[in-house]
Amino acid sequence: MKLNWVVAALLSVAVAGCVSKSPTGRSQVLTFTNAQMSQMGAESFAQIKKQQKISNDKAKTAYVNCIADRITDVLGTQQPWEVVLFESEQVNAFALPGGYIGVYTGLLEVAENQHQLATVMGHEVAHVLAQHGNEQVSRAQLTGIGMQVADAALGASGVDNKDLYMAGLGLGAQVGIMLPFGRAQESEADVMGLELMAKAGFDPKESIALWQNMAKAGGAQGPELLSTHPSHGTRIEDLQAMQQQVMPLYAQAQKQSLASCNIARNN
Repeated sequence: MKLNWVVAALLSVAVAGCVSKSPTGRSQVLTFTNAQMSQMGAESFAQIKKQQKISNDKAKTAYVNCIADRITDVLGTQQPWEVVLFESEQVNAFALPGGYIGVYTGLLEVAENQHQLATVMGHEVAHVLAQHGNEQVSRAQLTGIGMQVADAALGASGVDNKDLYMAGLGLGAQVGIMLPFGRAQESEADVMGLELMAKAGFDPKESIALWQNMAKAGGAQGPELLSTHPSHGTRIEDLQAMQQQVMPLYAQAQKQSLASCNIARNN
């Protein structure tokens, strides 16, 4: 009982000093600095590039980079983003703190055009902007505080924090540990991602078609990308409700001279 009180006290002190607000006003507990998160992202991305086969399809790689460039240009920062297309049947993509985007070729079979692929990439970049990875690894760290205290008292071994951190960054499939983003985080990424793609000149209406395609992919369970996301019906209803809000952003972007990203699909 005394040990539990000590753990609770440590956690309450840690949490009290780390509460902030997400871009949509949701409360977050963030215990890591941007520099620390960028380092985790860089190390995780380097590890994935060693483990996963990188596609040598120049046309598809250019296609993915074109979409990524338009989305990240909207952010208005000077931070360069490294984008890699991985050769895999996985219907998946991810983005990491520090400026890293990974897309699997399997996703290109489900995302039928540039607008649909931009839906997924905008969603993943939104996870980074909203610091969802920081939330996840902070939760793992705070849990680790309790585990470390218990280990010291019981003489037990510790945990592999590196794997937990990678899982917290949304890379559970790569490390065999799942710390999935919560429904609130996924819905937040949907909202922010839709705004990003619209500002980048991609048609928000295609987001609905994309998630309909996703719902059909892989049978009843759908692809791994959807394993912890809101239900297909809920997501599509939410996206439909947001169309009126984001279409003016899309209309404004269309007035600009934006490069087409149809190269690979027509090749």
